[in-house]
Amino acid sequence: MAPGATADETPGTQGVTDVALTLAAGMPAAGAARRFVRELLAGRAGPEVDDAELLTSELVTNAVVHAGTDVRVRCRLVAEDAVAAGLARDGADGDGPAAEPTLLVEVTDGHAARVMPLPAPEESYGYGLQLVAALADAWGVEHRRSEKTVWFRMGPLREVGDGTAVGDPAAAEPGTESGTESGSEPGDAEAYAGRDAAPDDGTHGRGVPHHADGSGGDTVRGAHDLADDEADLHVAHTAALRLPSQATAHTPRSATDPELRGGGPWAGVGAFSFLAETSDMLAGQFDEDMVASLATQLLVPRLADWSAVWLEGTAGAEPRLAQVWHAAEERISPLRRALEQCPLPPPDARPVPVSWPGGTGGVARGPGDAGYGLGGPALACPLVAGGRRVGTLLFGRAGVARIGGDVVAVVTDFARRVAHAVSAARQYTRQVTISEVLQRGLLPSGIAEMPAMDTAVVYEPAEGAAAGGDFYDLFPSGSDRWCFALGDVCGQGPEAAVVTGMARPVLRLLAREGYGVADVLAGLNRTLVEHAFEAVEAATAFGLPPEQARFLSLLYGELVPYEHDRGGVRCTVASAGHPLPLLLRSDGGVRAAADAQLLLGVLDDAEYYSQSFDLEPGDTLLCVTDGVTERRFGDRLFDDGDGLAEALSCCTGLGAAAVAERIRTAVHDFAPVPPRDDLAMMVLQARGTERGGY
Repeated sequence: MAPGATADETPGTQGVTDVALTLAAGMPAAGAARRFVRELLAGRAGPEVDDAELLTSELVTNAVVHAGTDVRVRCRLVAEDAVAAGLARDGADGDGPAAEPTLLVEVTDGHAARVMPLPAPEESYGYGLQLVAALADAWGVEHRRSEKTVWFRMGPLREVGDGTAVGDPAAAEPGTESGTESGSEPGDAEAYAGRDAAPDDGTHGRGVPHHADGSGGDTVRGAHDLADDEADLHVAHTAALRLPSQATAHTPRSATDPELRGGGPWAGVGAFSFLAETSDMLAGQFDEDMVASLATQLLVPRLADWSAVWLEGTAGAEPRLAQVWHAAEERISPLRRALEQCPLPPPDARPVPVSWPGGTGGVARGPGDAGYGLGGPALACPLVAGGRRVGTLLFGRAGVARIGGDVVAVVTDFARRVAHAVSAARQYTRQVTISEVLQRGLLPSGIAEMPAMDTAVVYEPAEGAAAGGDFYDLFPSGSDRWCFALGDVCGQGPEAAVVTGMARPVLRLLAREGYGVADVLAGLNRTLVEHAFEAVEAATAFGLPPEQARFLSLLYGELVPYEHDRGGVRCTVASAGHPLPLLLRSDGGVRAAADAQLLLGVLDDAEYYSQSFDLEPGDTLLCVTDGVTERRFGDRLFDDGDGLAEALSCCTGLGAAAVAERIRTAVHDFAPVPPRDDLAMMVLQARGTERGGY
């Protein structure tokens, strides 16, 4: 046999053809992958050959589009006796060798955390995985810290012609019983690819033999020269890939792992690496369902054939089956149905054996029982964090008598990490819910419709802010008087939200009591100063550090529509430490509509005054917070050189909503990073009587 042959020369066992190709991310990758599979399967017939080429192309395309990393395609032709021996995923029953092998294809990219669920029926993307589910005999997705693998299996593949499979190293040299001799010239990788042998240049790794497990396992030769000249620019060289050995996650470990048969420890570096990867993957996950999904996919297929996570309900709700995963993707739904019919084990502080779902006494009744595999041992591990049970982790391994103690110890540690991740996700969800409820209470449920005026509002809290310090309001204050406000509390977070929650009710109360614009500002100012003194006294009484003073910048005004035929609105406004409102006339002129005055909450005896002007039909009043004017890019601000006025002058003739959107877009486009401060603006535009005014 030529050096680097991939055939398994075990007497009485048909060989395993194992080749791999690495492709650079790019459009030619799918075509190169198709040629790779087509030339590997040359000489075989049947719809499976076309299906294999199609599915490989779809998976490579998915990897290029969604991951954007180099893609490794690995193809294995595995005989039935090799399947039974554990050389292929989720093998058959192993009743005896078959003449035609099955094909296993694995497509691996460098995007470890991407979850690839089947799309909903109404979605218009993701049909690659639907094709895999429809055409393959078995398929699945595996996630690792540094990569993701989607695999499928189909077969058997029939031979045509002289009955010798192209791609089998036995066909490399006719005239001998084995097909090769010790001095035979053609390299097996070239036989797989259907090309002439390429010399090993020591650089590209062509024809370099290597062992799968580093210790005398399957020897694999890479295939490279598959593409035309253009595609060659995008196809990475096929290096001496260290393909996994028989006892890795790429095989049913029930047949090959001594630990799962009851002997040999699953410990040491492998266990520490697995647990470290678990911590990395779960860190920063703030959704409990995502934690459950990652947990099951980390456990399968390394330590289990299937896994499921039940999460305890909150506020007395029943536990729910949050996630189910199986090494063979098409068996997930039957497994979920079986688990939903099985009662959860009673609470226990340790892992406890449970019955195999759908089986009898923990052992399934026969092959394919319950639609998802043979029976075997199954365990339930409690998920406990901070002394509180948050869920239960179930996992099972088919075809073995017991799960060894070392594996149980690793899974117990694994479950502890999952439990803490679930607990952290729930705490985060509670905080987000509280913040959202608080935020809804700080803002009006909607903007009141005002006769003779078009209005538009933009409100965007800063990214990651729990509750913004900006607020707005527009409300009626009598039969012919409307009031508007746009405010900004100095600072962010809950402290700013407290001031916001106090300012809006006081504004509305004073306005509806008939106070004018200047008197409303003076009354709110006294309220804020009194609140600051009370907060200091309370902190002193309870031995707490004094609360930082919170000031409020506010733009407040009132609108009274004219009743004459030409329409228009009388506007009275005052600005207390706030960016000045800008008035855009219908002829394109822009000017400030108010004078700058002192912030609210600084001095208890501060006095304020208002200014009035007419809004003619087509005139626009733009009110913004400092999140707009102080939008920063380097050492420049958006409003430097009257940048806001210049942007508004370009909005002549636009409606209120169009003005708001154009200014918002200009603010976002000013810098390549998202705004770090809350962004709020209100646009008020007068309209004539023909559009619904008085």
